[in-house]
Amino acid sequence: MRRILILLAFTLPSIFSNAQGYGHAVGIRGGLSPGFEYRFYTDDVNSYKILLSTRDRGLQLHALKEFHRYDLFDFSEQLVFFYGAGIHAGYETWDVVHYDYTTRWYSKKTSVIAGMDGLAGLEYVFYEIPLSVGLEVKPYFELFGRETFDLQLFDFAFTVKYLF
Repeated sequence: MRRILILLAFTLPSIFSNAQGYGHAVGIRGGLSPGFEYRFYTDDVNSYKILLSTRDRGLQLHALKEFHRYDLFDFSEQLVFFYGAGIHAGYETWDVVHYDYTTRWYSKKTSVIAGMDGLAGLEYVFYEIPLSVGLEVKPYFELFGRETFDLQLFDFAFTVKYLF
């Protein structure tokens, strides 16, 4: 009886989620700003993403609105194009080198950063198991920090998400 309950606990969520769609996703992001993400689907084509990432010896929290296109590719409904935009805030840390005649020393500086993000990517959703893998680019610009204005156009990443 216990084995049957364990088997049902693992198979029923994937059966029902295939029939009704997914409402949430959690995953990891690898790339220039790696981190953990949580996605909440409001319907089939809209979602919100919260991303906690690390970059430049700091930590950033991103909030993004996403739009999903399932019908963009004729050869597969499992390949999804998504795009969106959002904001982020956090901090970054860097070392400053000081010189005094024959001595050199370092001091650590920390600054608050805030900015806006763009997002575009492709995601392959496996219908057999509640999993998706994707490639995305998240260009951003930041205010404050080490530089007053910082622009990064090529923040590419590989993502793996568990859907539930």
